[in-house]
Amino acid sequence: MRSSASALTALALATSLALAAPARALAADAKPPADPPKHPVVDPHYGDVLFEFFQNHYFPALTKLEVSQHFERMPHHADEAEVLRGGLLLSYGMHQQAGEVFEQLIARGAAPSVRDRAWYFLAKVRWQRGLAGPALDALGHVEHPLPGQLEEDRKLLQANVLMATGDNAGAAALLTPMVASKGAPLYARYNLGVAQVRAGDTARGAKALDEIGRMGMPNEEQRALRDKANVALGFAALRDGQPQQARAFLERVRLDGLESNQALLGFGWAADAMKNPKLALVPWVELAGRDPTDSAVLEAQLAVPYAYAELGASGQALDRYNVAIANFEHENSNLDATIAAIRQGKLLEGLMARNPGEQIGWFQTFKDIPLVPHARHLTPVLAGNEFQEGFKNYRDLMFMSHNLADWRDQLGIFGDMLATRRQGFAERLPAVSTKAGAMDINALQQRSDANAAALREAQSAQDGAAFADAKERDLRARLERAQAALDRVRDDPSVADARERLRRVKGALAWQLAHEYATREPGARAQQADTEAALAEARAHGEALARAQADEPARFEAFARRIADLDTRLQALVPRVAALSQAQAQALDDLAIASLTEQKARLAGYTAQAKIAVAQLYDRATESGGDGEPAKEGDHAAKP
Repeated sequence: MRSSASALTALALATSLALAAPARALAADAKPPADPPKHPVVDPHYGDVLFEFFQNHYFPALTKLEVSQHFERMPHHADEAEVLRGGLLLSYGMHQQAGEVFEQLIARGAAPSVRDRAWYFLAKVRWQRGLAGPALDALGHVEHPLPGQLEEDRKLLQANVLMATGDNAGAAALLTPMVASKGAPLYARYNLGVAQVRAGDTARGAKALDEIGRMGMPNEEQRALRDKANVALGFAALRDGQPQQARAFLERVRLDGLESNQALLGFGWAADAMKNPKLALVPWVELAGRDPTDSAVLEAQLAVPYAYAELGASGQALDRYNVAIANFEHENSNLDATIAAIRQGKLLEGLMARNPGEQIGWFQTFKDIPLVPHARHLTPVLAGNEFQEGFKNYRDLMFMSHNLADWRDQLGIFGDMLATRRQGFAERLPAVSTKAGAMDINALQQRSDANAAALREAQSAQDGAAFADAKERDLRARLERAQAALDRVRDDPSVADARERLRRVKGALAWQLAHEYATREPGARAQQADTEAALAEARAHGEALARAQADEPARFEAFARRIADLDTRLQALVPRVAALSQAQAQALDDLAIASLTEQKARLAGYTAQAKIAVAQLYDRATESGGDGEPAKEGDHAAKP
């Protein structure tokens, strides 16, 4: 037989697998539009969201996604981002918000495969939350067969929902074609049998369950289902007055399976129905020594002395009844201790400490039970869907509480950053303004315009001299001075040779300048363009500086108001989340205490039955003329 912690772990794992699927499965349909195949993510912010998502950081992924959607940073991935958001909301159990997302996707013309898969997972989460009607409504929106295994899962889910709403015939009609096909899932066969029995087709339903009860199963999950089918058949046979058939079904159940306690109890009652209390003692004695937190074990502790009394062993029956009464009272005191620990807040404190997690979401479960007195009493309520969902809500609220505290700290940092920027702006503005005022942009613009006009004139005349460098301009000046000197002695024949040399030098220089015009003119044009660009940039800087003097203080004020508004919102949210956390904690404590109180009531009932049986044994012993002590043989006690 599994321990209580192992049973809780198995159930938690099953719940985790059921609820972890929506976001990832929906993301599989979030294909980007026709982008280059090697770079499918076009918008960097969408890539950032996907990075967080595939790192299993779902809360940062969701917050970054919604912020980027608000600022319209993902235009190339609008539908994919919305599908991913719906899946994340669904994984957090926010089925109403997810339903709104899916309805908007339908209105926007999303692909049918996306819509159908979205509605299926919406139905699945609603079913997990116990909302059978809304789950059936969501399934009604699925228009086409889902891909692969999801279609079988959808039909199984729909059958479960139909059975939960009382439409067992509809569930049977849905499952019958599935079971008829080759390789039908085992759960479909089991659910078909249950639906047929509930719908009144007992013979066919029993046959389907009996086939499952005889199968050889390859894994623990399927073996547990086989045990469940045999237990259902066994108790159905007991109700129909067929104890021998009931024993045939129940003896197939494993002694170490999850259904073994119920099977042992029913096995004993079948023997009792066959008027063979001695045969009933074998399973009941085995069952009575097991974990007393199971109601079947408590009932067995009453059934064992009842069987001894039926055999006439009144003394042994009396001893067993007294032992049962003592056990019941001991368990009752243990329950009181557990309830006291819960009221001291140790239940949730222990669950949070033994099941740490950085993320929130409906696929985050707990596996370790808290260290409270007699924690095994809590196994049934902790394994229940209502408590698990409530604890997820509580843990999410605690996560949000810590997150809000972190955001408040960050707002303080933002305030410091804003103060630093204000101070820096105030300190730099005078120096920058002085430097900008010292620059006469208009005078520089006039010089640039004159240079541009000269450049156009040189280009029109193709004047190479206009592009001479400093050395060449100096040489031209020297040649002009030499020419002027020679002109003053024009009539002197002794300078004729010098005049000729000067003419040649001037011609060589003119030829050189004309020859290099084609290479120098583009450079001059580029320099003029650079000058004009620099002037435009300087003018833009000046205008930006002027705007900054007027706009920057307003921006600082806007940031300050935004920080103050966010701080106000956080101040309102912090006590609200704290109040909700306290209310959720109280609800969970009340749920656990209510379960333990029910166990106490059951124990009180069993104790009363045992005391009545003891009194009857004494009464019969007195009536038989004895000394007031029950005889060892021959008397009978009432059936519990």
